[in-house]
Amino acid sequence: MNKRKIIIDCDPGIDDSLAIMLALTSPEIEVLGITIVCGNSPVEMGFENAKKILKQMNRLDVPVYMGEPRPLKRDYVNALDTHGADGLGESFLPEVPGYQQEIGAVDFLSKALIKEKVSVIALGPMTNLARLIQKAPAAFNQIEELVSMGGSFKSHGNCSPVAEYNYWCDPDAAALVYDTLHQNGKMIHMIGLDVTRKIVLTPTLLEYICRLNKETGEFIRKITKFYFDFHWKWEHIIGCVINDPLAVAYFLNPDICQGFDSYVQIETGGITLGQSVVDSMNFYRKTPNTKVLTEVDVYAFFQLFLSRILGLEPEKLDILQDLI
Repeated sequence: MNKRKIIIDCDPGIDDSLAIMLALTSPEIEVLGITIVCGNSPVEMGFENAKKILKQMNRLDVPVYMGEPRPLKRDYVNALDTHGADGLGESFLPEVPGYQQEIGAVDFLSKALIKEKVSVIALGPMTNLARLIQKAPAAFNQIEELVSMGGSFKSHGNCSPVAEYNYWCDPDAAALVYDTLHQNGKMIHMIGLDVTRKIVLTPTLLEYICRLNKETGEFIRKITKFYFDFHWKWEHIIGCVINDPLAVAYFLNPDICQGFDSYVQIETGGITLGQSVVDSMNFYRKTPNTKVLTEVDVYAFFQLFLSRILGLEPEKLDILQDLI
Protein backbone atom coordinates (compact mmCIF):
# COMPACT_ATOMS: atom_id res chain seq x y z
CA MET A 1 0.00 0.00 0.00
CA ASN A 2 1.28 3.45 -0.95
CA LYS A 3 0.75 5.46 2.19
CA ARG A 4 -0.05 9.16 1.96
CA LYS A 5 2.38 11.14 4.08
CA ILE A 6 0.99 13.72 6.48
CA ILE A 7 2.04 16.17 9.15
CA ILE A 8 -0.44 16.91 11.93
CA ASP A 9 -0.26 20.54 13.08
CA CYS A 10 -2.16 20.76 16.35
CA ASP A 11 -2.65 22.17 19.86
CA PRO A 12 -3.48 19.18 22.11
CA GLY A 13 -6.23 19.47 23.43
CA ILE A 14 -8.69 16.67 24.07
CA ASP A 15 -10.13 16.34 20.59
CA ASP A 16 -6.68 16.78 19.00
CA SER A 17 -5.62 13.73 21.00
CA LEU A 18 -8.50 11.67 19.64
CA ALA A 19 -7.58 12.83 16.12
CA ILE A 20 -3.98 11.74 16.63
CA MET A 21 -5.22 8.33 17.80
CA LEU A 22 -7.27 7.96 14.61
CA ALA A 23 -4.37 8.99 12.38
CA LEU A 24 -1.92 6.60 14.04
CA THR A 25 -4.28 3.64 13.65
CA SER A 26 -5.03 4.28 9.96
CA PRO A 27 -2.87 2.19 7.61
CA GLU A 28 -3.43 4.47 4.59
CA ILE A 29 -1.33 7.28 6.03
CA GLU A 30 2.13 7.78 7.49
CA VAL A 31 2.47 10.47 10.14
CA LEU A 32 5.87 12.04 9.48
CA GLY A 33 5.64 14.28 12.50
CA ILE A 34 3.42 16.30 14.80
CA THR A 35 3.94 20.05 15.00
CA ILE A 36 2.63 21.93 18.01
CA VAL A 37 1.17 25.44 18.04
CA CYS A 38 -0.25 27.51 20.87
CA GLY A 39 -4.02 27.21 20.97
CA ASN A 40 -6.14 25.03 23.22
CA SER A 41 -3.07 24.74 25.41
CA PRO A 42 0.18 26.71 25.59
CA VAL A 43 2.77 25.31 23.20
CA GLU A 44 4.92 23.70 25.93
CA MET A 45 1.85 21.95 27.38
CA GLY A 46 0.74 20.83 23.92
CA PHE A 47 4.18 19.36 23.33
CA GLU A 48 3.94 17.35 26.55
CA ASN A 49 0.39 16.23 25.77
CA ALA A 50 1.35 14.98 22.32
CA LYS A 51 4.03 12.79 23.89
CA LYS A 52 1.49 11.39 26.36
CA ILE A 53 -0.80 10.35 23.51
CA LEU A 54 2.09 8.81 21.58
CA LYS A 55 3.08 6.83 24.65
CA GLN A 56 -0.49 5.58 25.08
CA MET A 57 -0.46 4.50 21.42
CA ASN A 58 2.99 2.88 21.64
CA ARG A 59 4.19 5.30 18.94
CA LEU A 60 6.99 7.31 20.51
CA ASP A 61 8.81 6.83 17.21
CA VAL A 62 6.77 9.73 15.77
CA PRO A 63 8.68 13.01 16.23
CA VAL A 64 7.03 16.06 17.82
CA TYR A 65 8.19 19.61 17.07
CA MET A 66 7.42 22.64 19.17
CA GLY A 67 6.11 25.60 17.20
CA GLU A 68 4.89 29.15 17.72
CA PRO A 69 4.21 30.21 21.33
CA ARG A 70 1.94 33.15 20.48
CA PRO A 71 -0.28 34.41 17.64
CA LEU A 72 1.11 36.65 14.91
CA LYS A 73 -0.34 39.88 16.30
CA ARG A 74 -3.04 39.53 18.92
CA ASP A 75 -2.67 38.46 22.54
CA TYR A 76 -2.78 34.72 23.12
CA VAL A 77 -5.95 33.35 24.72
CA ASN A 78 -5.86 29.62 25.54
CA ALA A 79 -8.85 27.28 25.86
CA LEU A 80 -7.96 25.55 29.11
CA ASP A 81 -11.42 26.42 30.39
CA THR A 82 -12.65 23.91 27.81
CA HIS A 83 -9.82 21.34 27.97
CA GLY A 84 -8.86 21.43 31.65
CA ALA A 85 -5.85 22.74 33.54
CA ASP A 86 -3.51 20.22 31.88
CA GLY A 87 -5.12 20.47 28.43
CA LEU A 88 -6.12 16.80 28.63
CA GLY A 89 -9.28 16.95 30.68
CA GLU A 90 -7.40 17.15 33.98
CA SER A 91 -6.40 13.53 33.57
CA PHE A 92 -2.91 14.53 34.79
CA LEU A 93 -1.23 11.69 32.97
CA PRO A 94 2.44 11.13 33.86
CA GLU A 95 4.99 13.20 31.96
CA VAL A 96 7.02 11.57 29.19
CA PRO A 97 10.64 12.71 29.62
CA GLY A 98 12.98 13.89 26.88
CA TYR A 99 12.07 13.93 23.22
CA GLN A 100 13.12 17.51 22.53
CA GLN A 101 13.86 18.04 18.82
CA GLU A 102 16.81 20.04 17.52
CA ILE A 103 14.68 22.12 15.14
CA GLY A 104 11.34 23.84 15.58
CA ALA A 105 8.02 23.16 13.90
CA VAL A 106 8.38 25.70 11.09
CA ASP A 107 11.83 24.44 10.09
CA PHE A 108 10.59 20.85 10.16
CA LEU A 109 7.62 21.76 7.96
CA SER A 110 9.92 23.54 5.53
CA LYS A 111 12.36 20.64 5.24
CA ALA A 112 9.66 17.97 4.95
CA LEU A 113 7.57 19.79 2.35
CA ILE A 114 10.49 20.57 0.06
CA LYS A 115 11.69 16.98 0.23
CA GLU A 116 8.55 15.10 -0.87
CA LYS A 117 4.79 15.22 -1.32
CA VAL A 118 3.22 15.77 2.08
CA SER A 119 -0.25 16.82 3.19
CA VAL A 120 -1.00 18.85 6.31
CA ILE A 121 -3.94 18.36 8.65
CA ALA A 122 -4.22 21.54 10.72
CA LEU A 123 -6.18 21.02 13.93
CA GLY A 124 -5.33 24.26 15.71
CA PRO A 125 -4.64 27.92 14.98
CA MET A 126 -2.60 28.33 11.81
CA THR A 127 0.28 30.31 13.28
CA ASN A 128 2.90 27.71 12.32
CA LEU A 129 1.64 27.69 8.72
CA ALA A 130 1.61 31.49 8.58
CA ARG A 131 5.22 31.59 9.78
CA LEU A 132 6.06 29.01 7.14
CA ILE A 133 4.61 31.34 4.48
CA GLN A 134 6.73 34.20 5.82
CA LYS A 135 9.90 32.14 6.10
CA ALA A 136 9.68 29.60 3.26
CA PRO A 137 6.79 30.37 0.88
CA ALA A 138 8.01 27.81 -1.65
CA ALA A 139 7.68 25.06 0.95
CA PHE A 140 4.14 26.14 1.85
CA ASN A 141 3.20 26.03 -1.80
CA GLN A 142 4.36 22.40 -1.92
CA ILE A 143 1.64 21.19 0.48
CA GLU A 144 -0.16 18.44 -1.40
CA GLU A 145 -3.48 18.81 0.46
CA LEU A 146 -4.37 21.11 3.34
CA VAL A 147 -7.24 20.20 5.65
CA SER A 148 -8.16 22.62 8.43
CA MET A 149 -10.46 22.05 11.35
CA GLY A 150 -11.65 25.61 11.73
CA GLY A 151 -14.16 28.24 10.78
CA SER A 152 -17.90 28.05 10.27
CA PHE A 153 -20.37 28.87 7.52
CA LYS A 154 -23.94 28.89 8.85
CA SER A 155 -23.26 27.60 12.34
CA HIS A 156 -22.79 30.03 15.22
CA GLY A 157 -19.29 30.38 16.66
CA ASN A 158 -17.92 28.75 19.78
CA CYS A 159 -16.00 31.71 21.21
CA SER A 160 -17.99 34.61 19.73
CA PRO A 161 -21.33 34.80 17.93
CA VAL A 162 -19.57 34.29 14.59
CA ALA A 163 -16.08 32.85 15.16
CA GLU A 164 -14.69 29.37 15.71
CA TYR A 165 -11.81 29.20 18.22
CA ASN A 166 -8.90 28.19 15.95
CA TYR A 167 -9.43 31.12 13.60
CA TRP A 168 -10.40 33.49 16.43
CA CYS A 169 -7.22 32.62 18.38
CA ASP A 170 -5.01 33.79 15.50
CA PRO A 171 -7.14 35.43 12.81
CA ASP A 172 -4.13 37.08 11.15
CA ALA A 173 -2.49 33.70 10.59
CA ALA A 174 -5.68 32.18 9.18
CA ALA A 175 -6.20 35.20 6.93
CA LEU A 176 -2.64 34.93 5.60
CA VAL A 177 -3.07 31.22 4.84
CA TYR A 178 -6.38 31.73 3.02
CA ASP A 179 -5.11 34.76 1.10
CA THR A 180 -1.93 32.95 0.08
CA LEU A 181 -3.88 29.96 -1.17
CA HIS A 182 -6.06 32.25 -3.24
CA GLN A 183 -3.03 34.00 -4.74
CA ASN A 184 -1.48 30.61 -5.59
CA GLY A 185 -4.67 29.17 -7.06
CA LYS A 186 -4.86 26.45 -4.41
CA MET A 187 -7.56 25.16 -2.08
CA ILE A 188 -8.04 24.44 1.61
CA HIS A 189 -10.62 21.99 2.97
CA MET A 190 -12.53 23.77 5.75
CA ILE A 191 -13.91 21.33 8.31
CA GLY A 192 -15.93 23.90 10.22
CA LEU A 193 -18.48 23.91 13.01
CA ASP A 194 -21.30 23.20 10.53
CA VAL A 195 -20.11 19.60 10.37
CA THR A 196 -18.06 19.06 13.53
CA ARG A 197 -20.98 20.03 15.79
CA LYS A 198 -22.78 16.93 14.55
CA ILE A 199 -20.01 14.64 15.83
CA VAL A 200 -21.01 14.08 19.45
CA LEU A 201 -19.42 11.41 21.62
CA THR A 202 -22.31 10.44 23.88
CA PRO A 203 -22.17 8.50 27.16
CA THR A 204 -23.76 5.56 25.34
CA LEU A 205 -21.09 5.56 22.62
CA LEU A 206 -18.36 5.84 25.24
CA GLU A 207 -19.79 2.89 27.15
CA TYR A 208 -19.90 0.91 23.89
CA ILE A 209 -16.21 1.68 23.30
CA CYS A 210 -15.40 0.50 26.83
CA ARG A 211 -17.28 -2.76 26.27
CA LEU A 212 -15.38 -3.42 23.05
CA ASN A 213 -11.93 -2.43 24.36
CA LYS A 214 -11.68 -1.62 28.04
CA GLU A 215 -8.17 -0.12 27.93
CA THR A 216 -8.86 2.27 25.07
CA GLY A 217 -12.32 3.09 26.38
CA GLU A 218 -11.10 3.94 29.86
CA PHE A 219 -8.33 6.11 28.44
CA ILE A 220 -10.86 8.06 26.38
CA ARG A 221 -13.16 8.28 29.41
CA LYS A 222 -10.31 9.72 31.48
CA ILE A 223 -9.42 12.48 29.03
CA THR A 224 -13.02 13.39 28.04
CA LYS A 225 -14.80 13.59 31.43
CA PHE A 226 -13.94 17.29 31.78
CA TYR A 227 -15.10 17.83 28.20
CA PHE A 228 -18.44 16.13 28.93
CA ASP A 229 -18.97 18.40 31.94
CA PHE A 230 -18.03 21.50 29.96
CA HIS A 231 -20.50 20.74 27.17
CA TRP A 232 -23.32 20.12 29.64
CA LYS A 233 -22.60 23.35 31.54
CA TRP A 234 -22.41 25.62 28.50
CA GLU A 235 -24.50 23.94 25.79
CA HIS A 236 -26.67 21.38 27.65
CA ILE A 237 -25.32 18.64 25.42
CA ILE A 238 -25.23 15.16 26.96
CA GLY A 239 -21.89 14.20 25.48
CA CYS A 240 -19.03 16.16 23.96
CA VAL A 241 -18.39 17.49 20.46
CA ILE A 242 -15.18 15.95 19.11
CA ASN A 243 -14.24 18.36 16.33
CA ASP A 244 -10.73 17.37 15.30
CA PRO A 245 -11.12 13.65 14.53
CA LEU A 246 -13.52 14.59 11.73
CA ALA A 247 -10.72 16.41 9.89
CA VAL A 248 -8.62 13.22 9.91
CA ALA A 249 -11.60 11.06 8.97
CA TYR A 250 -12.38 13.37 6.04
CA PHE A 251 -8.77 13.14 4.84
CA LEU A 252 -9.05 9.35 4.98
CA ASN A 253 -12.46 9.25 3.28
CA PRO A 254 -13.66 12.50 1.65
CA ASP A 255 -17.10 10.96 1.05
CA ILE A 256 -17.81 11.35 4.78
CA CYS A 257 -18.45 15.08 4.21
CA GLN A 258 -20.11 17.04 1.44
CA GLY A 259 -19.87 20.73 0.62
CA PHE A 260 -19.10 23.28 -2.07
CA ASP A 261 -16.23 25.37 -3.40
CA SER A 262 -16.18 29.04 -2.48
CA TYR A 263 -13.95 32.03 -1.89
CA VAL A 264 -13.42 32.53 1.87
CA GLN A 265 -11.72 35.31 3.75
CA ILE A 266 -10.98 35.53 7.48
CA GLU A 267 -11.83 38.68 9.40
CA THR A 268 -9.02 40.14 11.51
CA GLY A 269 -10.69 42.88 13.56
CA GLY A 270 -13.76 44.24 15.30
CA ILE A 271 -16.71 42.24 16.56
CA THR A 272 -16.31 39.77 13.68
CA LEU A 273 -12.72 38.89 14.64
CA GLY A 274 -11.93 35.41 13.35
CA GLN A 275 -15.10 34.98 11.30
CA SER A 276 -14.79 32.88 8.15
CA VAL A 277 -16.72 34.88 5.56
CA VAL A 278 -17.95 32.44 2.91
CA ASP A 279 -18.89 34.05 -0.40
CA SER A 280 -21.41 31.33 -1.23
CA MET A 281 -23.30 33.60 -3.65
CA ASN A 282 -20.10 34.68 -5.47
CA PHE A 283 -20.53 38.40 -4.80
CA TYR A 284 -16.77 39.00 -5.03
CA ARG A 285 -16.36 37.11 -8.32
CA LYS A 286 -13.15 35.60 -6.99
CA THR A 287 -11.90 32.11 -7.75
CA PRO A 288 -12.58 29.66 -4.90
CA ASN A 289 -9.84 28.99 -2.36
CA THR A 290 -11.87 26.69 -0.10
CA LYS A 291 -13.89 23.50 -0.08
CA VAL A 292 -16.50 24.42 2.55
CA LEU A 293 -17.93 21.29 4.18
CA THR A 294 -21.56 21.54 5.21
CA GLU A 295 -22.87 17.97 5.56
CA VAL A 296 -21.50 14.90 7.33
CA ASP A 297 -22.43 11.22 7.47
CA VAL A 298 -22.30 10.77 11.24
CA TYR A 299 -22.64 6.99 11.12
CA ALA A 300 -19.83 6.67 8.55
CA PHE A 301 -17.61 8.82 10.76
CA PHE A 302 -18.14 6.78 13.90
CA GLN A 303 -17.82 3.51 11.99
CA LEU A 304 -14.41 4.64 10.74
CA PHE A 305 -13.30 6.21 14.02
CA LEU A 306 -14.28 3.31 16.26
CA SER A 307 -13.07 0.54 13.97
CA ARG A 308 -9.65 2.17 13.69
CA ILE A 309 -8.98 3.10 17.32
CA LEU A 310 -10.36 -0.24 18.52
CA GLY A 311 -8.62 -2.33 15.85
CA LEU A 312 -11.85 -3.97 14.69
CA GLU A 313 -13.40 -4.71 11.32
CA PRO A 314 -16.31 -2.30 10.71
CA GLU A 315 -18.82 -5.18 10.57
CA LYS A 316 -17.90 -6.03 14.16
CA LEU A 317 -19.59 -2.78 15.24
CA ASP A 318 -22.91 -4.56 14.93
CA ILE A 319 -25.11 -2.25 17.02
CA LEU A 320 -23.38 1.07 16.24
CA GLN A 321 -26.19 2.22 13.93
CA ASP A 322 -28.64 1.99 16.83
CA LEU A 323 -26.44 4.14 19.07
CA ILE A 324 -26.01 7.17 16.77
